Amino acid sequence: MATIVYGLCALTSIACAVLLLRAYASTRVRLLLWSGLCFTGLALNNILLFVDMRLVPEIDLSVWRTLPALAGVGLLLYGLVWDT
Repeated sequence: MATIVYGLCALTSIACAVLLLRAYASTRVRLLLWSGLCFTGLALNNILLFVDMRLVPEIDLSVWRTLPALAGVGLLLYGLVWDT
């Protein structure tokens, strides 16, 4: 059951990233870019979570798994605060 949840979370994050980046490509609204990049990082986080928990459970990838999410949220924060 957990494998299905990990896969669905990854697919949802990828779908959100694709839709946000496609909307940015057509409208050039910068908030869509930062949101799309954030969801790209969250999608990488979910993919690494699946790899960590199901494919290689003997290796701890928690640090590598957290870095894409941190980068994505950092990009969104940058876009919200400093991009005008």
